[in-house]
Amino acid sequence: MNQHIIAVTNQKGGVAKTTTAVNLATALAAIERDVLVVDLDPQANATSGFGINIHAVKHSIYDVLTQEHPIGDVITPTGIPRLSIIPAHIDLAAAEIELGDDNDGTLIQGSDKLRKYLHHPDISHFHYVFIDCPPGIGFLTLNALTAATSYIIPLQCEFYALQGLGQLLQFVNRVRRTHNNKLTLAGVLLTMYDARNTLSSEVAEDARHNFGDKVFETVIPRNVRIAEAPSHGKPVLLYDHKSSGAEAYASLASELLNRES
Repeated sequence: MNQHIIAVTNQKGGVAKTTTAVNLATALAAIERDVLVVDLDPQANATSGFGINIHAVKHSIYDVLTQEHPIGDVITPTGIPRLSIIPAHIDLAAAEIELGDDNDGTLIQGSDKLRKYLHHPDISHFHYVFIDCPPGIGFLTLNALTAATSYIIPLQCEFYALQGLGQLLQFVNRVRRTHNNKLTLAGVLLTMYDARNTLSSEVAEDARHNFGDKVFETVIPRNVRIAEAPSHGKPVLLYDHKSSGAEAYASLASELLNRES
């Protein structure tokens, strides 16, 4: 089985990284793929997005990375068939301090910790592993990109959206040169698209000009159901499967499968 480990990353916050990781994973599980989400963001929004009380989490990805806690013990069912998560905890914010820093401009020691754990036999049966990255390009994102086979960039259809990608792409190229030469771009995903807004169309046009066919045909609309779903502890595909947001993520799952076939 070819396992796909996909980092969902963008140095900016609020661009639908977590929304994409949670809902794309749910859509793939619905079409009978075994899927794991690794919540690598100290905010733990992917964890709570599946209705898991982050204050009740006994062990998280923080314990795996810093204490070498067995990763199999941390894999947590989401209540959705074929879909599990490795939860996060606010303690994860300390991981960059405890495990190293990048102040001298070199890729830090310990950047392959996550990759080592994701090669554990307890992970091997998952067809897809999605890593929900935090904003920024620090130690946690470095670990995610070092572990990943590919990455998705959610790109919000708003002003300055493309201008912030240069630093991220430089960082990705640096990781590819020094740590993971097999890392590829799975796709750029346009999010928060508003068909009534000329700016959305302009950003989409610019993205397709810059990234060509690496931009997914599927676009994720600005949709109130997507925004409401996390407060109910559900992916939008469960919260309102008939909404335009749910339909978009189902379409994205099909497109991702077609690209990799």
